[in-house]
This record gives sequence, C-alpha cells and structure tokens, in this order.
Amino acid sequence: MKLLSEKATCNSHGQDSSYFLGWQEYEKNPYDENQNPKGIIQMGLAENQLSFDLLESWLGQNPDAAGFKRNGESIFRELALFQDYHGLPAFKNALVQFMAEIRGNKVTFDSNKLVLTAGATSANETLMFCLADRGDAFLLPTPYYPGFDRDLKWRTGAEIVPIQCTSSNGFRITESALEEAYKEAKSRNLRVKGVLVTNPSNPLGTTLTRNELELLLSFVDTKGIHLISDEIYSGTVFYSPNFVSVMEVLIEKNYMYTEVWDRVHIVYSLSKDLGLPGFRVGAIYSNDDVVVSAATKMSSFGLISSQTQYLLSAMLSDKKFTNKYISENQKRLKKRHAMMVRGLQSAGISCLESNAGLFCWVDMRHLLSSNTFEAEIELWKKIVYEVGLNISPGSSCHCTEPGWFRACFANMSEDTLNLAIQRIKNFVNSSAISTDAHSNQTNQNTSTNTKKKLFSKWGFRLSFNDRER
Repeated sequence: MKLLSEKATCNSHGQDSSYFLGWQEYEKNPYDENQNPKGIIQMGLAENQLSFDLLESWLGQNPDAAGFKRNGESIFRELALFQDYHGLPAFKNALVQFMAEIRGNKVTFDSNKLVLTAGATSANETLMFCLADRGDAFLLPTPYYPGFDRDLKWRTGAEIVPIQCTSSNGFRITESALEEAYKEAKSRNLRVKGVLVTNPSNPLGTTLTRNELELLLSFVDTKGIHLISDEIYSGTVFYSPNFVSVMEVLIEKNYMYTEVWDRVHIVYSLSKDLGLPGFRVGAIYSNDDVVVSAATKMSSFGLISSQTQYLLSAMLSDKKFTNKYISENQKRLKKRHAMMVRGLQSAGISCLESNAGLFCWVDMRHLLSSNTFEAEIELWKKIVYEVGLNISPGSSCHCTEPGWFRACFANMSEDTLNLAIQRIKNFVNSSAISTDAHSNQTNQNTSTNTKKKLFSKWGFRLSFNDRER
C-alpha cells in the first residue's frame, strides 16, 4: 500500500537545479576568514547586508519598539495573544506608505487592498492559487529567478511557459517574444492565465522600461489575462533610469476604469529593500476584491508574527529614518556594484549593464569550452569546486544562451568580495595559461603527427612499390 502522497514523493520541487545544488556545496564547505579561509564563498544568495548598521542604530534609539513596549509599558501579552489574519492595521498602513515612498510617492496604495504573507515566496504561490487552476499557465520572461519553478508550480500544479529573451537587445521583452510564448502555450493545450515579471529583474538587475510596461499591459488587455509584477527589488535601484511601478503606468494610461485594473497584482517584500529575509514579511497588492478576500483567507497558512509587525510598524512609521535608509542603502549598493563590475573587468569579464538589484548578470561565454549548456555546467563546477565560489549558472534561470551567470555582491564584506574577485582573476589567468600550453602542445602534436603521416605515407608507398616489384 502506498503510504505517502504523490506530492511527498515527486521530484517536481526543483531542488535538483544547479541553483540549489550550489547552495548545498557551499553549506558543506562555507568560507570563513579565520576558520575556513579556503572554503566556498557564497555568491548565490541575493541578500542585502550592506545597511545593517542603520537598522541596528534605529533599534538602539528605539528601545520601546525592540522591547515590545508602548509608552514605556509592556504590550507583550497583547502581541502574544491570537491575532486574526488581516494583520495589524498600524503595520499595514506603515507598509503601504513605505511602498509609496520607494516609488517616489508617484503612486499611493490602499491598505485595504494589501494582503500580508510570510515572504514573497508565499505571496507568489498564493496568487497562483487565486488566479490559476492545475494545468493553467503563466508566461515568464527569461532568464527568471530559479525559485519560481518551486514557488509557482510545485504545490499549485500551474505551468510556466518561458518568454524567450536574448542578449541581442539586453534581454528586453518584445511583442514578438510575448506572442511566441502565448502560441507555445496554446500548442501545448495550456490555458494562459497571465504573465509574471520581476521588476527590477532577478537575475538581470535591470528595471523594466515604460515601453515594456505599456507593452505588457496592452498584451494582457488584449488576451484577457492577468499580470503579476514582482517588485521586491524596487528599493534597490541605484542608477538611472529610476524605478517605474506597473501601478504608475496603469494610472498614466487610464486603466483605472477598465477590467485590466483588477487583473494587475503586485508582490512586495521587505527581504531585499530592507534586508530582512529572516523576518518573512511579504505582501500582495490587488485591486480585485475577490483576490484580496481569497488571498487573505489563504494567508492563515503563512502569517507574519504580531511581534514582527509591531516592530516594523514603528520602524517604517519613522519617516526620518526611512528617508535616510532608502537613500544611504542605494548609495552603498551603487558603490558595491561598481566594485564588482570593475573587479570582473580587470579579469577580462564583462557584465550586462544594470541599475538595480543585489547581483550582476555576468558574461562568461568566452570561458566556455564550447557554446553548449554542458560546457556551462562544466565551467560552473570548476568555479564552485576549484575556484571556491558559488554562483548561479544561467541555465538554472532558464537563459536561452549558455555562458551567463548570476553573481551576488551585497551579502558579504568588501574584503570577502575582493577575495572572490581575486580568485576569479587567478582562475582566468590560469585558464589562459592552460589554453596557451594546450595550444602549443596541439601545434607540436600536429607537427609531429604530420611528420609521422608523411613518413607513414612514404613507408607505405615504399612497401607497396616493393610488392609491385
């Protein structure tokens, strides 16, 4: 008798992706400056550790919030008792104001349309449950975050159909690519329920242009489908062009009184912008009352603790702090990004031009032994095991071209990043020496083989002539 469910025994979680395998190798041999200086440096984790000092400083200056007090009096019991899944009103109000602030206050958000979830992972999966049935499809532009194969598909039974984007135009979304993906889904007898994009993009580190956003809205309008805009990196934009939320374009293009208004949904989180992935704070924003109602009920499976909500409501309500944090954090990301790009350039490696995120989309196509995904994985294994860096291969992000990698830069100290860059330089230099040596050896072998062939032909002709005699 079968004792376990298909879900427990299936292999559709995506855990066998090179993205997750790299993490496993890192965990076996993690770099530590003192304890394990030759260990693997984690560059596969999109985590923002650059502004913890600002957060810790605020906590030190606001002991009541950190100690669960109000006006000096403990509210521990109040927070420890049951809270319903709608969330604390003070936190929801503070969060929508923070979202607006990050977007330059060009748009505002209604806290009644906000659903709290335990991180963006939960938010994206919840939206899939609300918008798609098993076997329905969402279109996603490539390359995309490897975790989406788990978050969107594993428990929901939904399918992902890639919108194939290429380096020829900087991996931008085009009308033809959207139509091709839609046709591909139809050819597989899949019902397309929507498009999901990350803006800014993970793994590209680029913001969507207004033209792309207008194209997407026109596309979902024409097809009668949904658009999910995952905007969890919206506060990490450190270069122009500035971030443009889909909500801003919805209003500009007068979609407020159309059906499209209810079919656009935003996912947000404090994991990247505020660097708090361990707090598990995510959110869904939707103009559709039915989606908000259903998602709120589903959120009972993944709530944010009342203590977390109370602490963050106080922090986000401090406008002097949030203004300083957003500005300073972006400056630090800009500096760290420049450090990463310069370091890679000194090793002869270029990156896609980017303006946001916690990572670079790195072009290592020239280091491949051949233009294949097998060669990409071969190179990736060398970088993990020999160089000691865990980076994410493009194939794990469903990139259509072998040789691209995502490398994170904000989850380590400057000294550790400098070491990572030095390791890459050493690897590239040793590879070049090996290639030159191999080339010289090949030339020598070719010369020797030519002589042998000439000798063989001469010997063969001699023996053949002898036989004729």
